[in-house]
Amino acid sequence: RGRCSGASGRFLGAVPGSGPRGTPSEARRVGPARAAKLLLLPPLSVASAFRAPRARPAAPPAMNAARTGYRVFSANSTAACTELAKRITERLGAELGKSVVYQETNGETRVEIKESVRGQDIFIIQTIPRDVNTAVMELLIMAYALKTACARNIIGVIPYFPYSKQSKMRKRGSIVCKLLASMLAKAGLTHIITMDLHQKEIQGFFSFPVDNLRASPFLLQYIQEEIPNYRNAVIVAKSPDAAKRAQSYAERLRLGLAVIHGEAQCAELDMDDGRHSPPMVRNATVHPGLELPLMMAKEKPPITVVGDVGGRIAIIVDDIIDDVESFVAAAEILKERGAYKIYVMATHGILSAEAPRLIEESSVDEVVVTNTVPHEVQKLQCPKIKTVDISLILSEAIRRIHNGESMAYLFRNITVDD
Repeated sequence: RGRCSGASGRFLGAVPGSGPRGTPSEARRVGPARAAKLLLLPPLSVASAFRAPRARPAAPPAMNAARTGYRVFSANSTAACTELAKRITERLGAELGKSVVYQETNGETRVEIKESVRGQDIFIIQTIPRDVNTAVMELLIMAYALKTACARNIIGVIPYFPYSKQSKMRKRGSIVCKLLASMLAKAGLTHIITMDLHQKEIQGFFSFPVDNLRASPFLLQYIQEEIPNYRNAVIVAKSPDAAKRAQSYAERLRLGLAVIHGEAQCAELDMDDGRHSPPMVRNATVHPGLELPLMMAKEKPPITVVGDVGGRIAIIVDDIIDDVESFVAAAEILKERGAYKIYVMATHGILSAEAPRLIEESSVDEVVVTNTVPHEVQKLQCPKIKTVDISLILSEAIRRIHNGESMAYLFRNITVDD
């Protein structure tokens, strides 16, 4: 009911019982203490009288708001391998980071980052071509270059993780997959996004988070939309090792299951594992009392098909299709058992060596793979090879990781046994 005026801080106010407030004739000058007493207010000091109003606290940042920028780079030196990176950046509405990756005349790999990445989240997309070792070096050198350029986080997007088949000890060999995991961490990677690891236990090789995405939703959608009369199909595992994956597909499609077992399906020789091999010499000289019982050599039973495939569409599912001899042999067996159409579906289509020619000459009607590995040349050699694009899930994973959002949505309705 009053106001301060002048540097002295005196109070101008209306005294109770006086005339209308603000009239010159009835306003009088009183001290601050007297005015406060009359108005039943606490006394005002000179400092408080002229105190600036408190500023409103800043609104808290929106949930999951990004605190830093992000960039997406491709570590491949070949144009064919950057196709997936371009698809991902198009979905994100971003541009591919400016960098140069090339091989010098002496065979060394050189990487140059052409823009500032300080304090940003950097995603390196690296697809693995036939020259695996060069691709690995490109990834390592680019990660280290970004680390020295003060990138905030360096996330590797490696849809097909190389050396994943060398994740078990074989005689006097080595677990190369674990070695590669250590090299990536040393180079500066802080996170990895990959897809359908050959063994899910590989995630334990890393000292940082690993998101192992699934391609099965895209392959299941292809089966439902592109295979006529798929309700008359049966899901086939070409070996007992692939039975869990095949069972997952069969349960989600409400289809039957068949498993091929026998000598022709020896994709990874168990005899190479020294822990399961029988001793070569029975009567070897040993210390008395340490004789071990003789181990019988493993012997595969005659090839059999567990499950009915007669008059049905056979869909063979696996995670990797590389050397296709085992798939071709499985297709021949299924044909003999009465299957009238045969599909092969896998996440990673490496298709090495003579794979396109063998597929073209085999009983396989169609091979469906994703674009985790570039295989445009193989498609030109064999029209039976079809591609499913998985850039959607990779771009969504990049967006969620950068914004700090949960990744659970990308794993919804997908079993751990895929």
